[in-house]
Amino acid sequence: MDSMAGENQPALWVACLCAAWCGVCRDWLPMFTAQARAHPHIRFAWVDVEDEDEAMGDVDIETFPTLLVARGDQVLYFAPIPPLASQFARLMARLQAQQQPDPGVGPQADALLHRLKADVLPRAFV
Repeated sequence: MDSMAGENQPALWVACLCAAWCGVCRDWLPMFTAQARAHPHIRFAWVDVEDEDEAMGDVDIETFPTLLVARGDQVLYFAPIPPLASQFARLMARLQAQQQPDPGVGPQADALLHRLKADVLPRAFV
């Protein structure tokens, strides 16, 4: 299912959780898209939390943009990110090598990933 990363590891998913009304998100989209082009082996998705409110469930995103980064079915990172290209590039480098979730990533993030992978992420590729 998640075979883009090769035989030994499931693919990484990088989902930007945003809102169409958010100017910061709109301004950050080109940087996010550039990272997607720079990492064709990683799956990038742009998810409008208001359009996907059913899949979001009880998760309330208060700071935009927020990233959910997962390997296979395990969330490694779930937090807001300053919309800076250099910080995003460093985060991507760290997460590609990281095997365990960041501290504070809990079952709510894994449940959200499960709901998003069922329908939303395959439609939201960047």
